[in-house]
Amino acid sequence: MNKFLELSVMGVFAVAAGASAAKPESAEKPWIVDRFDDIKVIRYEVPGFESLPLREKELIYYLSEAAKCGRDILFDQNFKYNLVIRHTLERIYNDTDDRDSADFKALEKYLKKMWFANGIHHHYSNDKFRPEFAEKWLREQIDRYVYSDDLDIPVDFLCAILYDPDMYPSRLNQTAGADVILTSANNYYEGVDQQQVEEFYARMAEQHKDDKEPISYGLNSKLMADEEGNVVERVWRVGGMYSPAIEKIVYWLDKAAEVAEPVQRRTIEALAKYYRTGDLNDFDAYNILWVKDLESNVDFVNGFIEDYGDPLGRKASWEANVNFRDEQACRRTEIISANAQWFEDNSPVDPAYKKKTVKGVSAKVITVAMLGGDCYPATPIGINLPNADWIRKEYGSKSVTIDNITYAYDKAAHGNGFTEEFVLRREDRERMDKYGKLADDLHTDLHECLGHGSGQLAPGTKGTELRTYTSTLEEARADLFGLYYLGDEKLVELGLIPSLDVAWAQYADYIMNGMMTQLSRIEPGKNVEESHMRNRKLIAEWCYEKGRDDNVIEWVVDNGKRYIVVNDFRRLRELFGELLREVQRIKSEGDYEAGKQLVERYAVAVDADLHDEVLRRYRALNIEPYGGFVNPEYRLVYDPTGTKVVDVEISYPADYVQQMLGYGREYSLLPNLN
Repeated sequence: MNKFLELSVMGVFAVAAGASAAKPESAEKPWIVDRFDDIKVIRYEVPGFESLPLREKELIYYLSEAAKCGRDILFDQNFKYNLVIRHTLERIYNDTDDRDSADFKALEKYLKKMWFANGIHHHYSNDKFRPEFAEKWLREQIDRYVYSDDLDIPVDFLCAILYDPDMYPSRLNQTAGADVILTSANNYYEGVDQQQVEEFYARMAEQHKDDKEPISYGLNSKLMADEEGNVVERVWRVGGMYSPAIEKIVYWLDKAAEVAEPVQRRTIEALAKYYRTGDLNDFDAYNILWVKDLESNVDFVNGFIEDYGDPLGRKASWEANVNFRDEQACRRTEIISANAQWFEDNSPVDPAYKKKTVKGVSAKVITVAMLGGDCYPATPIGINLPNADWIRKEYGSKSVTIDNITYAYDKAAHGNGFTEEFVLRREDRERMDKYGKLADDLHTDLHECLGHGSGQLAPGTKGTELRTYTSTLEEARADLFGLYYLGDEKLVELGLIPSLDVAWAQYADYIMNGMMTQLSRIEPGKNVEESHMRNRKLIAEWCYEKGRDDNVIEWVVDNGKRYIVVNDFRRLRELFGELLREVQRIKSEGDYEAGKQLVERYAVAVDADLHDEVLRRYRALNIEPYGGFVNPEYRLVYDPTGTKVVDVEISYPADYVQQMLGYGREYSLLPNLN
């Protein structure tokens, strides 16, 4: 539950004060390499890779291969039939001779969207894509180019999945009052309903209620009914579900361990052991080793980590990230980490829910070298792990801000006209232009490094009580922590910001995004479903309502266009603190009803007229609201005997389609149905 997804207004600001050292860039190559539907695909560079020691380059290569081998796992987790659909459509795309027709162009667009979302449901809205190619044409292409033995499902069923809007309409349904298990198309559950799932894990929790070190039950398994009707788990491990892909991940982890330094070697070996056993106690043992390793320059995330895709917040999607430290940019995170106890002590939350002693808080700015699974093509710009509350309490957490990704966002968005269109006041635009990247980076640092790691549960609270609202409220808690402290004079004292104008730039941006501009990501007639979007809307709408009497936030109409304006930044900061206090109480006490009321009242419903206006203004700017990336490619260079690695070369492909087709050829490691 601890990812900071993207820049607050999709990276609209140019590189500004406070950014790290200028990155080398290839002037002849565009930053945006593809555009389709509501998506832009960006290339990112890996500055400093060529200067790394050979051992670290080789380590990055092996970890990068492991990061690509879990791709099919995520597709299958997102929807049981994603792989058979992807394989079928890719076969047609590669083999058909009908490449000039409108249907083929529509197939290419559909595939681009499917690759980006790791499935047939939108990566943010969770709604099923609607094909623009004719069903008759598709059936003809299947008949010509796809062997019936390769399908594993009837053609009629495949077409029904694609074309029937009522079949598997949403990957993730969080509608209050619905059976969120039966109405979600993800592949975490099969043959069971919400009550059965909740009863299964309640029994498991009761059996282990006295465990000193509680594990995250259900994190790495599919829950389903067997042939006799018994509810059972299929664990994702070597020899279990997803074994062919996991075996390859372990193979590359073993290769990485061979070139890693001793401390990191033990960490990698612990992760490989967990993949072999599927035992969540082994996962915790790995996490403890990982969070304690603060010395390794190269680092990684690999595994079943985040539970956003499960409406009950138990099952984790597979993701991977390979990175190394950006030494120059790490200064600000080192300052934040060193002052973690001060931030905790001075938090506006109830003292009963503050950590008396903050342990092991570490943060760094990183250069990402490879993205995989649920971090690709769309990626977070910040990560805070591990997620287990007891590990955080006893051993701390590691937070990262991904600088070369935010830099790529900025370069891709340069001069796109967003601020001129949506920010009314000149002084706000000037602050955003001057301090935008610094404000975004610091908010990410505070969100990840301190926000997620702050606070503690009340005695007796397990951490699972908030159910479908867990992710939204946890992201709101971390966002509020970052927003509150961004406006604190302590940051000026620490030398992190030159003045509170940095905070005011972020406040104006955040409220505008939460109440208005993020609506560009939602289809007409839809409510807000994604947890991060709900979090931002909850905060902005709550502060608007609570500050209405003082005109803290105001709607202004100018030349027929609506704008949202912050009139009192200091009072807004106080409101952030008040809401933080309440959200922390809700989490600490496991107050489900209060959490539900907050989310359902402020975070879900969309004003149709405002939504229509935002969409029209976005279309006029030709700005895609979503962005993702193509990965670099690495190649081992051997000596003349072909036995010794002497270098690792990096290149930057700029063809999204070819990268996806290449991944389909090289990393299709699972059968159609699992």
